[in-house]
Amino acid sequence: MELKEIEKRMHGGGLYFCNDEELQKIQTAAQEKLYEYNHTRPSEGEKRAALLHQMCAEIGTGCWLEPPLHADWGCRFVHMGSGVYANFNLTLVDDTHIYIGDHVLFGPNVTIDTATHPIHPGLRSRQAQYNKPVFIEDNVWLGAGTIVLPGVRIGKNSVIGAGSVVTADIPANVVAVGAPCRVLRQINEDDLRCYDKGKLIDL
Repeated sequence: MELKEIEKRMHGGGLYFCNDEELQKIQTAAQEKLYEYNHTRPSEGEKRAALLHQMCAEIGTGCWLEPPLHADWGCRFVHMGSGVYANFNLTLVDDTHIYIGDHVLFGPNVTIDTATHPIHPGLRSRQAQYNKPVFIEDNVWLGAGTIVLPGVRIGKNSVIGAGSVVTADIPANVVAVGAPCRVLRQINEDDLRCYDKGKLIDL
């Protein structure tokens, strides 16, 4: 299969073989920048920011992603807004596009996955896969250990509880938790007055 056709299928939900030699050369080159990012010193904030701008498809200002950062394509297909913070071990399976809004927070060990495989073992043994984009809207907070599966959209302002497995879309302005992740409640005015089981917010 021609490289152009493979790339079309990568981003269009079609089946392709991810072990194509030309495709792997491009992927390896993208991962070189990621390796460099992960080996920066804690004091090299400006260097990290510059590398992220080289690595990502799009990125806004004021983003901070704690190393180690893991990305299948070195963030090549990651679109990120401003003010994004990711704690350690963010894993972006970015075989197609991941869209992250402004002021999104990632707890440690979060996984965002766009890639999946056909069920039949004969196809999987040949490294067939297909991809679905993921959308995380503004002001979302994903708790530690959250896994977001291919094709999911998480609506703005929502909070995903630690350890959740997000298998379907989550609406805006809710708290959702579980495996599979389900809406627990709406975010409301009480959340502006109180935190941590009724403690008053005094800021």
